Amino acid sequence: MLIGKPSLALVKLGAVATLSLAIAACAYNESLGRNQLLIVDDSALIQQSNAAWQETLRTQKVSTNAAQNERVRRVGDRIVRAAGLTDRSWDYAVFTDTSPNAFVLPSGQIGVTTGLLDLVQNDDQLATVIGHEIAHVVARHAAERYSTQSVAGLAIGAGQSLAGGHAQAVGALGSLGAQLGVLLPFSRSHELEADRLGVDYLARAGYRPGESIKLWQTMAAQRQGSRPEFASTHPSDQSRISALQDYIASRGWN
Repeated sequence: MLIGKPSLALVKLGAVATLSLAIAACAYNESLGRNQLLIVDDSALIQQSNAAWQETLRTQKVSTNAAQNERVRRVGDRIVRAAGLTDRSWDYAVFTDTSPNAFVLPSGQIGVTTGLLDLVQNDDQLATVIGHEIAHVVARHAAERYSTQSVAGLAIGAGQSLAGGHAQAVGALGSLGAQLGVLLPFSRSHELEADRLGVDYLARAGYRPGESIKLWQTMAAQRQGSRPEFASTHPSDQSRISALQDYIASRGWN
C-alpha cells in the first residue's frame, strides 16, 4: 500500500458508516408525507431557540405600537391553532425594521418586522407569512437541516482523514459539492414545503389562500436583484408563485 493514498476498503468503510448513521436517524413526518434525517435532540433546539429569542429582544428595537402587536398576536394565534401547535405557549414581538421579514422559533416565538406590516395589504397576507414560518416548525426543518449538515460534515471529515496530503483540496471540493448538491437544494425544497403547509393553515384558519399569490408577487416586484436559483437557498420568485398557484388550484381554492 502506498503511503498517503487511502485504500478502497477504508473509503468504503467511511461511506458505509456515514450511510448507516443516516439510515438509523430517519423518521417519518406525517405532515410532509416523507422520511426525514433527524439526529438532533428537540430539547437542544428549543434551548438554543429560547436563547436566540432573548438575544433578539435585547439587541433589536421592539415596537411598542399596541395595534401592531395585537394584530400579529391575533393572526398568529389563529394560525397556531390551525397548525395544531397549542401544546406550547407563544410569545409575539414586532421589531422596528424597514426590511419586510418574519421568523418563528421552535420554542414558541413569533417575530414580525414593521417593514412586513407595511408591505402586507391585509391580514390574509400576514397570515401567509406567519403560516409559512409556522410550517417550518411543524415540518421540523431546522432539525432536519442541522442533521443534514452534520452528516455531510462527517462524510467530508472522513474523506479528509483518508486523503492524507490532499485533505485540503478534498475538503474544499467536498464542501462545495455538499452545498450545491445537497444542502442548498434541500433548503429550496423546505421553502416550497413550508409554502404548501402554510397555505393549508391559513385556509383552515379562515383566511383566503389566493392572497398568498398576491403577496409573493408583491415581494417579487420589490426585490432588487437575485441570485441564480441553482446557487440560492430559496426558490426563485416565479418558481414559488407557480408552485403555489398549482397547489391552490389542486385544492379547489381558486
